[in-house]
Amino acid sequence: MSNYKANTDEPNKTTGQYHSLKGNIVETIGDLTGAQSWKESGRQEHVEGETEYNAAQAKNYVEGAADRLAGKKDAVLGAIKGDREQEMSGNARHDKGQAQQELNKPAA
Repeated sequence: MSNYKANTDEPNKTTGQYHSLKGNIVETIGDLTGAQSWKESGRQEHVEGETEYNAAQAKNYVEGAADRLAGKKDAVLGAIKGDREQEMSGNARHDKGQAQQELNKPAA
């Protein structure tokens, strides 16, 4: 049985997936043995793990959006000022943010 609580202050996708899977395993053991406390504990840990995973996904998506916006701003300012280095750096940050958003896109 577990006293795990989702970390939604600094959520982590890996930790969330681990606890989701562990919860499923504990719940299955409870089902097979008839141990209601294990079944409930496993179900709760699975839900908490999913909560942490989803919180981390949302946080990473928003961070990606912020990078895209800041990168676009830097690229445009660099182009206006004729600062090729700032323009390229902004484009790189924009692309990094876009990739981060793609990796953390919410499930439909």
